[in-house]
Amino acid sequence: MTRQTESGVAPKLLVSAVGMAITAFSGSALAQQTPEKEGNTKSSNVLDLNSTTVLGDEEGSYNVQESASSKYTAPLRDTPKSVTVVPTQVIRDTGALSLTDALRTVPGITFGAGEGGNPQGDRPFIRGFSAESDTFVDGMRDVASQTREIFNLEQIEVSKGPGSAYTGAGSTGGSLNLITKTPKLQNFVNGGFTYGSDQTRRTTLDVNQMITDNAAFRLNLMKHDANVAGRDGPDVSRWGVAPSISFGLGTPTRATFSYYHLDTDDTPDYGIPLTNVDRSKANPSRPAHVDKDNWYGSSRDYRKSTTDSGTFRIEHDLNDNLTLSNNFRMVRTTLDYVASNPDDSRGNVVNGYVYRSPKSRNSVSEGWVNQTELKSLFNTAGVEHTLVTGMEFSYEDVHNRPYTFTSSVSGSTCNAALLASGDCTSLYSPTPKDGWAGTYAEGASYTDTDTKTAAGYVFDTLKLNEQWSVNLGLRYDDFETRSSGYTTGGRGAVAGDFKRENKSHFWNYQAGVVYKPAPNGSIYVAWSTSSNPSGETSGEGLSELSSSNTSLEPERNRNYEIGTKWDFFNEALSLNAALFRTDKTNARVASPESTSLQVLDGEQRVQGVELGFSGKLTPQWKVFGGYTYLDSEIRKSTTASDEGNKMPQTPENNFTLWTTYDVTQDFTIGGGATYVDRQFGNTANSTYIPSYTRYDAMAAYRVTKNLDLQLNVQNLTDKRYFDQVYSTHMAHVAAGRTALLSANFHF
Repeated sequence: MTRQTESGVAPKLLVSAVGMAITAFSGSALAQQTPEKEGNTKSSNVLDLNSTTVLGDEEGSYNVQESASSKYTAPLRDTPKSVTVVPTQVIRDTGALSLTDALRTVPGITFGAGEGGNPQGDRPFIRGFSAESDTFVDGMRDVASQTREIFNLEQIEVSKGPGSAYTGAGSTGGSLNLITKTPKLQNFVNGGFTYGSDQTRRTTLDVNQMITDNAAFRLNLMKHDANVAGRDGPDVSRWGVAPSISFGLGTPTRATFSYYHLDTDDTPDYGIPLTNVDRSKANPSRPAHVDKDNWYGSSRDYRKSTTDSGTFRIEHDLNDNLTLSNNFRMVRTTLDYVASNPDDSRGNVVNGYVYRSPKSRNSVSEGWVNQTELKSLFNTAGVEHTLVTGMEFSYEDVHNRPYTFTSSVSGSTCNAALLASGDCTSLYSPTPKDGWAGTYAEGASYTDTDTKTAAGYVFDTLKLNEQWSVNLGLRYDDFETRSSGYTTGGRGAVAGDFKRENKSHFWNYQAGVVYKPAPNGSIYVAWSTSSNPSGETSGEGLSELSSSNTSLEPERNRNYEIGTKWDFFNEALSLNAALFRTDKTNARVASPESTSLQVLDGEQRVQGVELGFSGKLTPQWKVFGGYTYLDSEIRKSTTASDEGNKMPQTPENNFTLWTTYDVTQDFTIGGGATYVDRQFGNTANSTYIPSYTRYDAMAAYRVTKNLDLQLNVQNLTDKRYFDQVYSTHMAHVAAGRTALLSANFHF
C-alpha cells in the first residue's frame, strides 16, 4: 500500500468531517424534520442527545440496552457488532476488586504476561489479539502504562473484533471503554468496608451532593490493602480519589470537571518458572511442578505507580436534534519497579535452582487527548439519520530509564556463590526474604518516545424503515511516533545514541446491515477493519519502536461477522450470538534474511462463535455471561515451523456464568463458574498453561434499607491454576481461595 505523504490530506479531512454534518442539514432546516412515530414520543433507534451515560434500565440491572459511547449511533440490540457491557451490579455482586476481576465475567478475554510489562493484569487479549493499548476512559484513549482501578467506574464496555474506525490505531481483537462515575441531580451517600482473608482491607466512599437545581458534586474515595491468597510474598496496596463537579445538568449547556488520582505500592509477582526440558511443539513446556505458594522474588522487589488525570467536558444543544461537545483530558503517570523474573536461562529448573533475573522500569508518561464531536438527528428522503462526526487529537511523551544491576558474584549457572548472594534460590523451597548482595542504579540507557495522533471520523445509522437499517463508520488517522535515546552503554557507546521515527496514515471503516424480523430482535451482517502501526504500544510498558520495524507500514486487519440479538420479557433479558472471522493479512514477522529485522509477511486468523446473555430469567433470577469458541491459526510465517500453530493467549473454549437468585426480598444467593481452555505462550506452541475451571459464590442480606451485608468466596475450591503465560520464562499464578465480607451503607 502506498503511504500518503501530502501534508494537506489530514487537515482537509478533519475539516470536512465536521463540514459534512453541518452541510447535511444546512441552517438546521433538515434537523427540524425528524418525525415522531405515532404513539411514541421517541424513535427506538435515535440517539438521546441529552444523555452522556446510559446505564441499566433499572437500579441493579444486569442488562444494559445502550452504550455510553457516542460513536454507537443505535441501541446495542441494533448495533451490528459484538459488545458486552459489565454493569455496576455485576461488578458489585461478584465482589470484584480489580479490573481483571470484573473482566473475568466476559468470555473471549485473557491476559498476557510480559517481562518488562505488568504481569498482574493490564495486558488484555481480546479474541486472540493484544489489546494492551486499547483501553479507553469515557470514549478517549487512556494513554500511558498504568494499573487501573474500578472504584470510580459505572460500567465497563467490551467491544469485540477489529474496530479502528471507533478507536484509531489498534483494536484488532477489540477494545475496553471504562465509563466513570459523574455527578447526578440527587443526593446520596454510598460506602463500604470489606474485610477478607489474606489481610484484605478495602474501604470505598461515593458521595453525591446537589449544589443547585442544575449543579452537583461527586466524590469517590478508595483505600485497599491485601496479600495475595496462596502466594508467599506478593501484596497490593493502593488508594485513590476522584472528585467531579457538573454544571447545567438538565439544561442545554452542560459542563463537567473531573480529576482522578491513583497511587499504588505493590510487591510484584512474576509467578512460577516453566520447565526447560526438550522444549518443542511436540513436547511443550509447562509451569514447573512445585508448590503453588512458591514465590521467587526477593527483598529488593517493589512496584510503585501513580496516575493523575484531569478531564473537562462541555456540551451544548444547538437545538433538539443537534449537540456539539468537546472533551479534553490530561494524564500523567509514573511507573517504577524492580521485579525478579524466575528465569530459566541459567541451567536452572533442571538442577533444582532458579535464577532471579532482575527486571525494571522507571518511567514517566505525560499526555493529553482532545475530542470534538457533533451529534445530529435528521431526515433525508424519508431516511432517518443518527449522525456523529468528530475530530480527535492526542499526544503522549514517555521517558523510560530502567535500572542497571550489578551482582556481587558471577556465574553462568546457579552455584553456591549465586545462592549465597541472593541471585539464585531453590526451585522447590525458595527463600523470599533473602537479602541481595548486589547493587542497582539508574541506567545509562534511556528511551524517549513521543506519539502524536490527528484523526477525523464520522458514524451514521440510516434507518430505512422499521425493519431495515444501515450502520456506517469511517475514520482517518495521521499517526506519528518518534523514539530517541541512548543504548545500554550510554552516550559514546559503540551503538551510540539513536533516533527512530514512523509516520503512518491509514483509513478504517465499519459497515453493517441490520434486519429486524420483530421489534425485540435483530439479525445483522457486518464488516470492519483495523490498523496496527509500528510503535502503537510504545510507552505501554512492553513494546517500543525499534530499528527492526521503523520503516514498516501498519499491519492490516479485517473482520466479517454475522449475528443476532434478542430481548425478551419486556427487555429484561438479552441474548446474542455471532459467527466471526478476523484476518491479519500482513503480520510483522522476523525477516528470513536477518533476525534483527521484521517484514510484513505473516498471516493470522481467528474465527469462531460468540454467545452472550444478560438480565433476568424471572423477577428473582439474574444471569450474566457467555461462551466463545476461538479457532486460531498462524497461516503464514517466515518461520515455517510456526505455520499451522495456534496463536498465543487464545484458548479454544471459554465459558463464563454469573447468576444470583433472590430467595426473599432481603436475602440473595449467587455463584459463578469460569472455564478457560489451555493457552500457548508463543507462536512456536512450545510453552503453555493448562485449562482450568474456577467457581465463585456469594450471599447478600439486607439488614435495613441503609445497610446490607455481602459475603463473597472467590475461587471456592482453591483451584491451582495459571492465568498468564510468557513465551519463554514463567507463568503467573492466580490467587487462591479468597473470602470477602462487606458491609455496605446507603443514605
